[in-house]
Amino acid sequence: MKQKTDHIKDVTPKKNRGFKSAILGGLIGGLLVTLLGGGYLYITDNLDSGESPTQESGLVDDNGKVTTTDVTVNVTSEVTEAVKKVEDSVVSVINMKEQNLEGFDGVFGSGTTESTNETNLQTIGEGSGVIYKIDGETAYIVTNNHVIDNSDAIEILLKDGTKFKAEVIGTDIWTDLAVLSVPANKVKKAATFGNSDSIKVGEPAIAIGSPLGTNFASSVTQGIVSAKNRTVDTDIDGDSVVDWEMTVIQTDAAINPGNSGGALINIAGQVIGINSMKISADTVEGLGFAIPSNDVVDIINQLEIDGRVVRPFLGISLLDISQISEQQQESVLKLPKDVTSGVVVGQVQEGSAAQKGGLQKYDVIVKFNGEEVKNTISLRKGIYKSELGKEVGVDYYRDGKLEKTTVTMTTSETIS
Repeated sequence: MKQKTDHIKDVTPKKNRGFKSAILGGLIGGLLVTLLGGGYLYITDNLDSGESPTQESGLVDDNGKVTTTDVTVNVTSEVTEAVKKVEDSVVSVINMKEQNLEGFDGVFGSGTTESTNETNLQTIGEGSGVIYKIDGETAYIVTNNHVIDNSDAIEILLKDGTKFKAEVIGTDIWTDLAVLSVPANKVKKAATFGNSDSIKVGEPAIAIGSPLGTNFASSVTQGIVSAKNRTVDTDIDGDSVVDWEMTVIQTDAAINPGNSGGALINIAGQVIGINSMKISADTVEGLGFAIPSNDVVDIINQLEIDGRVVRPFLGISLLDISQISEQQQESVLKLPKDVTSGVVVGQVQEGSAAQKGGLQKYDVIVKFNGEEVKNTISLRKGIYKSELGKEVGVDYYRDGKLEKTTVTMTTSETIS
């Protein structure tokens, strides 16, 4: 089966592509030729001046053979020191799936699907991860949810080549984060998180991970923090509809498929983000994104305890007003002409906070907890920011009339 790296999330906007430009340089027979704006610029050296050039022999030994010099250069820098602090904590994450290998004369096993057979496990994707905590005999690793999604087994490859089977502790699809655990007996070091709120635009940013898989494990690229608090539209369920907006750090440090889940560090060797997405287009360079470390820490602490992130649950299916035709807005929803934003209630789950609060199918929510509801993303954010057990005000239109109600926020587990 063909092996591939994880699909690092492509958040490429659809725009018209511009013309490509290129600069071509070459040294040809003592003539430097540079292509600039369609014309050629010729720069000659002094070889035709009639003067004899100064000659200098290369380094050779007593037998006339070329050799190397013992002179070394001290290349230690802030970057190398920062990488040294973190590199042993960055790992490769291997996503494995059970494959039916019947028809190969039993060489690879029986092909049974009754239970996972290790001989039937094949690599379907590779990404990166960061060891962030060692607790007794267990080491904890953070990676992207999309790196381990749909796996039957996961392996971790350390920088020194040691492999471990990993256990999934918890995942969160909305923040694209996951926590794994491995035995700590051969783990050398855990990375530390820096405060992502304190980073400055323009400061150095260093990405460490496994671009294109384990063959390029522990690769290091350098750039800067290009922007803070960027919002990137994300399609969570793959239906080509934007479900969420992720707040991310933008960087021009090179990240590629396989870097997902790896570390973005500052010059002090602290993890300031988990690399997650990039914009991939012929006309785009240096647009990569990382989940800020402050958000990462909040999520992984919850995943360690509960295996998931416990969020408030309203109990309705959502649809943007913009996806409803004007005719249906008038005939079905009976909305006033001046209502141009909001969220339509599709279905109401029995026993949910919405049902208990009196919300019904085709209600149009325009305000939640005192904040305007522009679309499904803003409503989801309002729901997730609300407190469990607290009453929240909801403004909505029903049959053309503005109504108000309150709902008490609960989790999905409270629904009987």
